[in-house]
Amino acid sequence: MQQRSEETRSKIIESAIKLFSTRGFNAASVDDICKEAGISKGAFYHHFESKQALFLALLDGWLETIDTAIEATKDKTVPETFAQITEAFPYIFATAGENLPMFLEFWLQASRDNKIWQASIIPYRRYHKHFTSLIKKGVDEGSFIEVDPELTARMIVSMAMGLLLQSLLDPKGAKWEKTAREITTMMMDTLLLKSEAQ
Repeated sequence: MQQRSEETRSKIIESAIKLFSTRGFNAASVDDICKEAGISKGAFYHHFESKQALFLALLDGWLETIDTAIEATKDKTVPETFAQITEAFPYIFATAGENLPMFLEFWLQASRDNKIWQASIIPYRRYHKHFTSLIKKGVDEGSFIEVDPELTARMIVSMAMGLLLQSLLDPKGAKWEKTAREITTMMMDTLLLKSEAQ
């Protein structure tokens, strides 16, 4: 029973990604998603209370990848933490590349729907807060030069979002995973105390 329920949920998610990507969030109805997934509306509402809840679940699913990468860095020095986060780049860029229309749809809907904007901005603020405390820890532990943690965190998040957007809009413009690693290394070289960098 549990396995069947999980299979139904997977079908809903796959169908929603396909329809949201091709038709857009507003044009793809719950009826369309149910028809595409080959399920009843009752089965849909058993898993998701609304189309919007399903849309937000798709966003959460992708953010989970980033959260897992960050979570795996506990109890490491700050330079080790940044090095480990870069290990998640291949998956993050591969996932983003496969879902370009969905990501554009997330951003579009965030500009139109306050609930989706709120759900989108919470992780953005969480990542900013995480990197602010990480930079502060780096300064405090003596790994990093004296910098403004808040401003440096904004630079990191802006760089990450900019790289992601470029990779989505121009997938063949660069080897994005390699570019992300090189930029992270360059940034680390700038932040590391000279004794730490040698």
